[in-house]
Amino acid sequence: MSLESSFLENRSPEYSSAEMMTVTAARALENGMTCFVGIGLPSEAANLARLTHAPEVVLIYESGTLQTRPEVLPLSIGDGELCESALTTVSVPEMFRYWLQGGKVNVGFLGTAQIDRYCNLNTTLIGDYKAPKVRLPGGGGAPEIATNAGEVFITLKHSPRAFVRDVDFITTLGFGRDGKGRDNVPNIGRGPTRVISDLCVMKPDPEDRELTVVSLHPGVTREQVQEATGWEIRFADNLEQTPEPDAHELEVLRELKARTARAHAGQ
Repeated sequence: MSLESSFLENRSPEYSSAEMMTVTAARALENGMTCFVGIGLPSEAANLARLTHAPEVVLIYESGTLQTRPEVLPLSIGDGELCESALTTVSVPEMFRYWLQGGKVNVGFLGTAQIDRYCNLNTTLIGDYKAPKVRLPGGGGAPEIATNAGEVFITLKHSPRAFVRDVDFITTLGFGRDGKGRDNVPNIGRGPTRVISDLCVMKPDPEDRELTVVSLHPGVTREQVQEATGWEIRFADNLEQTPEPDAHELEVLRELKARTARAHAGQ
């Protein structure tokens, strides 16, 4: 077999930017990690990891489900699928006081409506606090997760509405308004360590904590990332290209989403 035919046989099928984001986020999880999972994109990525390269990752959800292995993606933390597929279910106070505050969670995997240059998250409101344009669902367990998990991964779609210079309201602390919000604070996790969008991967600068692009997804340019960001974003000197999804990851992800759609449609 020639090198060219070998490449054509093994290359990934076409994929969307959303699939690129989910696969990249899933790859951030490893076997043996205990992950506190948020609903939506984080749940999609965490379960893809469990179904592919990290079958021993331990997924827990805010409703108290431990080592859950759902067949379909949950609609909310109260979805019966989580309890039915879990190793066990504990009370919410036990989940937060013993598991999370007790330092037993390696990674918190969160989504958000807004994120700023210092990784602060807003899921409370858009606009002025006293007269908001939009009211959002609120923090839920995210503030506690970001405070007590060993580290935090964040995933969301890239747009100027989502990536803003300063969030309208800090629901969940990243590194504060000046990048120093976690300095000299005892008993607190590392905070956000990576942000994964449908365009790139970003990490906080080790010195001042401002988000820096460390990897561009295939076909994405610096200009596209800048246009989708509400501040002048930085790029790493050794900027990398994110590896493409492989055929197996795409097959598993697509089947998971199709299975979920069928289940939620009552089929």
